[in-house]
Amino acid sequence: MAIRGRINAQFLAQFQRCARSVIKEDGHYDSAIKELIISFLLPDTHMLIDVFNRLFRSNKVLLPESVPVAAAAPDVSNPESFNPYTVHGKSMQASGWFNHETGELFRGFPVSEADVILDVGCGGGGNANFCASRGAHIVFADIDSKMVAETERILKNSAARKIEAIVTDANPLPLPDGMFTRIVSTEVIEHVDDPSSFLKELARVGKSGALYLLAVPDPAAEEIYKQVAHPSYFEHPNHIRVIEHTEFERLVADAGLEVVARDSYGIYFTIWWALYWADWQDGPTPRHPALDAWATTWDALLKCKDGLRITSALDKALPKSQLLIARKP
Repeated sequence: MAIRGRINAQFLAQFQRCARSVIKEDGHYDSAIKELIISFLLPDTHMLIDVFNRLFRSNKVLLPESVPVAAAAPDVSNPESFNPYTVHGKSMQASGWFNHETGELFRGFPVSEADVILDVGCGGGGNANFCASRGAHIVFADIDSKMVAETERILKNSAARKIEAIVTDANPLPLPDGMFTRIVSTEVIEHVDDPSSFLKELARVGKSGALYLLAVPDPAAEEIYKQVAHPSYFEHPNHIRVIEHTEFERLVADAGLEVVARDSYGIYFTIWWALYWADWQDGPTPRHPALDAWATTWDALLKCKDGLRITSALDKALPKSQLLIARKP
């Protein structure tokens, strides 16, 4: 499917003006944000435009009814010369993840060799791998045995002082009380049948003073996906609930934990997933021109002088995920 437009100097300048407006207005949205989000999309953009209009209607700002044609895109069709998935990692780091200089898995969540860490819902092992690089003792768990095996493979020759793998649905966790100093669970709670019981299990296995890093999808992104994603996205075993900000904090507090920091991140992934569904067929479509174009655009932004400041402003405008850091008393 052809790309309608691509990034150029004028596009980046508009990005800068947009971000400055967001900062000046203390986080309120501005029509420039929505123009930027759609200025490089597929020829048929009307559905996504309508979705964004409805999402931001309360702000009384509407998207343009048509999209101007920008400069032609560079050729990113050759997978040997361009790997968009490297941009995923850069975007995560720009949002506050994986800081090797400070030793923080996420800003405000330091990890050291002395820590005993539990990663519930380890997935492909990204979080566990960072913790392993810090020399920590890591226990990683997932309901998917293939994911656990892959994480174990990645960590096998890591710097972790000890690794333990568990296949479990976490109901309950097959672990003793008060074992861990750090507990990580990202993008998991929206999948579980009983979030309250799940969080109480996480609280049970933490030591007094343990830090918790918890993240779930942000309602703003989920509202978009309700309009554009395949219905299976919101069916078991995928996202079976949308968790509002106040509900997230209440669940964490009801589990006996104290929230010490709130954050959000991931506009890059908000848009990436919206574009993923734009060319969805009967099965996954991990690569298509719109995804490559978005990755190239974001990569160019990150390389700009003010790139990090701008991405931070945009993260606040339309985050993919909401995040809490909590402490066990």
